Amino acid sequence: MNLSSILIGSENPGRLADYYTRLFGKPGWEEGGYTGWQIGTGAITLGPHDQVHGQNSQPGRLIWNIESPDVKGDFEQLRAAGATVVREPYNPGESPDVWIATFSDPDDNYFQLVSPM
Repeated sequence: MNLSSILIGSENPGRLADYYTRLFGKPGWEEGGYTGWQIGTGAITLGPHDQVHGQNSQPGRLIWNIESPDVKGDFEQLRAAGATVVREPYNPGESPDVWIATFSDPDDNYFQLVSPM
């Protein structure tokens, strides 16, 4: 098996697409109301979903991660591009070489930069 992508459903996927475009650049695909980016070997896709309404009331329930060998540097790039910071890079105490930074999108979904594990 191979986890290849994540789909984020939204009542307002255009707003999310604008946000993620500022962070990750021009989408790799846009079709039928869905927008997506290839990030490394995985992908993120945004689209409409009839069962999703408003903000995420539990943003910590599902957090998607982007692995980065330079969490601090990539954090600064995303922040400069307009990413909403939930938590600046921190060391969770497990290893001095492991860093995590947490962000939120306009629907209050969390995603993180994480050091390779």
